[in-house]
Amino acid sequence: MKTLKWGAGLALAMVLAALPVLAQDAAKKEPPKPPQSPSAEVLEQWNEIGRKLVAIAEDLPEDKYDYKPNPDSRTFQGVLLHVSASMYYFTDPAQNKKPRYTDDPKPADLKISSKADVVAFVKQCVKDGADVIKAKGDKGMNEAVNAGGPRLNRVGDLAYGLIEHSGEHYGNLVVYYRINGMVPPESRPKK
Repeated sequence: MKTLKWGAGLALAMVLAALPVLAQDAAKKEPPKPPQSPSAEVLEQWNEIGRKLVAIAEDLPEDKYDYKPNPDSRTFQGVLLHVSASMYYFTDPAQNKKPRYTDDPKPADLKISSKADVVAFVKQCVKDGADVIKAKGDKGMNEAVNAGGPRLNRVGDLAYGLIEHSGEHYGNLVVYYRINGMVPPESRPKK
């Protein structure tokens, strides 16, 4: 009887040990998808950081929009307006235009008076950038444009620079959440 239990236990252990290997073999049967085109890759990254910015803008209670961790910091709203308006440092030069907003636009200059206005502005900035990326396509990602710096920039590189900038400020907004004892949308358990 002991031998039977021991043998059954050994067989069960072997089956359980083999499951990860079998799962890996099953996963290997599907070849990886081909890479996306250059513009599709830029668009995916642009939309991903845009989605996070919109989610955090929609989620934070309006009474926290004026919060700032110290007197020298931007408010939560100020960070959102800065990062969103800065997207036009990609969108406009990519269309051979001067950026339409300053680095720190004031709510009054943007005709913003509520959380709903801020959320709408963030959404519009993300959409406008996505529209330019789609219009430029793969060929347009390599076009050289004057973004006002010491040298010309490729459209795709300019987009990635603004994606990185947006991600850095998204991190600021996450810290603002945490300081207020709140959990940002991206850090909550997924349903």
